[in-house]
Amino acid sequence: MNPWLIAAPSLATAAAAGLAAYGAAYPRSQLFGRTICRTNSPRKLALTFDDGPNPAITPKLLDLLDRFKARATFFVIGKHARECPELLKETAARGHVIGNHTDAHPNLFWLKPDRITIELRCCNFSIKAATGALPRWFRPPYGFRNPWVIPVARELNQRVVMWTLIPGDWRATSSEWLIPRMQPIAAHAKNSLVSDAAKSPAATGDILCLHDGSHRQLNADRLPTLAALEHWLPRWRDLGLEFVTIEDAVSAPAT
Repeated sequence: MNPWLIAAPSLATAAAAGLAAYGAAYPRSQLFGRTICRTNSPRKLALTFDDGPNPAITPKLLDLLDRFKARATFFVIGKHARECPELLKETAARGHVIGNHTDAHPNLFWLKPDRITIELRCCNFSIKAATGALPRWFRPPYGFRNPWVIPVARELNQRVVMWTLIPGDWRATSSEWLIPRMQPIAAHAKNSLVSDAAKSPAATGDILCLHDGSHRQLNADRLPTLAALEHWLPRWRDLGLEFVTIEDAVSAPAT
């Protein structure tokens, strides 16, 4: 028997598994449905924060963002929102956008549509109870998707937001470790804003994924994230970047 005929089924299985892994985990994959993974202008930097609200860090982060007239998007966990409704309300009142990051931060890749729906609806309920409004944006935990995640979000009138850079701040032990890992934002800005490509209607900017909390507990230590932002925000601003919410990131391009 032809050995290629024997190998073909296993090769096809491996290829299918590789394709599924790409669609599930690669942040800019559109295999399982359309996501937002860039801003619509190289001048726009969308700052996003996952896993809050966090009483130990979020208030300090809000003050830091105010100093630089920066607006951001906070993808919050429902169970934390129920613990800190006033903090979530304040975050929205300061002009930031609140997004859904599920109720308990499970890996959605392994869940069926009914369980995914429960996770999103419970988080929606907690956000609305605190802010008075339902979120329009959703980010899956770990960025993992399966064929049902995006359709469920769409049914709840939410768009899925991914990222262009995730520097791994949840495992940072110091700002010295984290600051170089956020350098690509500056490098991209330098390259794009001084070139003719920046004038193209197709030119895009970055979505940065950071963490102001932890899905494991409240009051997580995210001081390295705060310090790294204090380093980069003035430098990014001096490069000509505008700090926008995800709503502004997909509205009319900056001029």
